[in-house]
Amino acid sequence: MELRHLRYFIAVAEEGSLTLAAEKRLHTAQPSLSRQIRDLEYEVGVPLMIRSVHGIELTAAGRAFLDHARLALTQAEAATEAARRAAQPPRTLFAIGFLTGYEMDWLPAVMEILRAELPSTEVGIHSLDSPDLATALIHGKIDLAFMRPEKQAPGLKFRLLRKDPLIVVMPRDHTLAARSAIRPQDIPGQTFVGVSPIRAPTLWAVISDYVKPLGVKPDHQAENLAMAISLVASTGGIGLFPLYSQNLLPKTIVSRPIRGAPPTVDLVIGYNETNTAPLLKSVLAKVDDLKLRVAKSSRQ
Repeated sequence: MELRHLRYFIAVAEEGSLTLAAEKRLHTAQPSLSRQIRDLEYEVGVPLMIRSVHGIELTAAGRAFLDHARLALTQAEAATEAARRAAQPPRTLFAIGFLTGYEMDWLPAVMEILRAELPSTEVGIHSLDSPDLATALIHGKIDLAFMRPEKQAPGLKFRLLRKDPLIVVMPRDHTLAARSAIRPQDIPGQTFVGVSPIRAPTLWAVISDYVKPLGVKPDHQAENLAMAISLVASTGGIGLFPLYSQNLLPKTIVSRPIRGAPPTVDLVIGYNETNTAPLLKSVLAKVDDLKLRVAKSSRQ
């Protein structure tokens, strides 16, 4: 008995017709299919089907055989798939998280470093807020994250990538947009869009430390950068955002540097100190190379 006998029998049983099974399912000639079914019945030793002008009806033996035939065929297909997987090089998953927006700068560079490992590695990309990235690292759901140095993150280690200066973001028709740079004393009196201390605690602390001596308190608080940009557009206000936010601004919104020494916010690579993945060690060993690649790309 061969697997093709089981496939033919199942097709005929499910279609209820030799003709339909031959034409629709098996793409073979009906006489050939009839011969295969007769060969199967001869090997089993009992009739499996009753043939009539109205089609095919299974005998009691045929109904019992059908269930086992389906199971045998399923097991054979599973065995084939398992053998094919076993013959392939083992694949591992390496998950990378990005603070939303940083993918544009850092993903191409990190993928260049990983490219040599890609034939045996599946890379997963996640875009989240920094606190969510920290949680994912703690629970082992991602291996590496481009994020802020979160304080409430036991077991995580951070490697500094760069310090991002904050810039002033405003509508294109804002009165301050005519200036090449914004002085600290220009900020008070403006509608000010801040960030969430829950969703962006590190950035929130940096902004608060900078504007508090100026007597500025946020008029609006955004849950994420996209919301912050929308609030700037809808309220006609201004906001202090990291430099990378320039990549995400619509044409109606512009940015200007802060005159003097601007506040900065750290961008780090975060990882769980218990993670022993060889690929993680490889990336961490090439952090300096990674920084050079991004710096070179930003100058082009």
